[in-house]
Amino acid sequence: MTKNAMSPADSKWTGMVPIDDTALAVTDTGGLGIPVLYLNGQFATQGYWRRVIAELGAGWRHITYDERARGKKSKRSADYSFEAAVRDVDAVLAARGVDRALVVGWSYGAFVGAHWADRHPDRALGAVLVDGAFPYDWLDEAMERRIRKMFRRMGWFTPLLRPTGLTPRMTADQQADSNIELGRLSRERELGPVLDSITVPVRYVVASGTSLGSRGDEQERIRTSLDAVTARNANIRVAAKVASNHGAILKRDFAAIAEAVREVSALDHGGRG
Repeated sequence: MTKNAMSPADSKWTGMVPIDDTALAVTDTGGLGIPVLYLNGQFATQGYWRRVIAELGAGWRHITYDERARGKKSKRSADYSFEAAVRDVDAVLAARGVDRALVVGWSYGAFVGAHWADRHPDRALGAVLVDGAFPYDWLDEAMERRIRKMFRRMGWFTPLLRPTGLTPRMTADQQADSNIELGRLSRERELGPVLDSITVPVRYVVASGTSLGSRGDEQERIRTSLDAVTARNANIRVAAKVASNHGAILKRDFAAIAEAVREVSALDHGGRG
C-alpha cells in the first residue's frame, strides 16, 4: 500500500488505500501540522484543492483523495452510496494513522463532512463546509426527471474525458442516482437534525449565483436555509459569503476557505490527530 517504510506523519505519501471492493487514490503531505482532510465535490477530484492547500501552506498536514471511480486511479465499486462515501473518510484516516482531523468539504463533500463531524465529535477538530450541506427540500419528481435527463444528455461525451480523470467511471444512471440520493439527504427533515446535533466548530463558505443544473435564483433560495441552522446551533457560523459561483469557488475564493480553516482550527481545544 505504501511507497516507503516511514511512519504516516514523516513525509509525503501517495498511494492506494483499499476499502471494501475498491481502492482509493490518496495523497498525504505528512508532517506534524494539524491534519486537514479534503472532501471533493460529487464528481470532482483532489486536484481541485491545490489552491486552498497552497494558501494554507506547509504548516498543515494536507490529506486528499479521489472517491470511488473518480480521478485517474481510484477503482470502480458496486457501491456509490452516500454511506459508502462517509465510510471512506474513516478508511482514509485509518490508513494514514490519523485519529483526529479537520474536514473541509465542497458541494457533495460538504454533506459528507457534516455527517462525519456529527457522528464523530471526538475525532473531528471541526469542519469547513464550502457551498454545500444546505437543508432545503429542492427535490421533487420533476427535478428527478430533470436530473436523469441531464446526465443522459451528457452521457455521450463524458466517456471521452474519462482517461483525463475529469469525469467519473460511472454510468449516466449511476451519476443520476447519486445526485438524486443527495437531493433526498438535503431535505430539511433529513439534514436539519444532523446539523442541529453537531457539537464541533463548523464554518460555511457560501458562494453566489448558480450551479450546474440550477435555474434562476433557486440556488440562492437554497442557501437561505442556513439562517435557521445558525440560529439553532451556536457551533455553526457563516464565515464568508463570496462572489464566486458554485463551480468557481475553490479556484477564486481559496483564500476565504483557507481563512475559515484557520478559524476553525483556532477553536479546537481537544488536541491534534
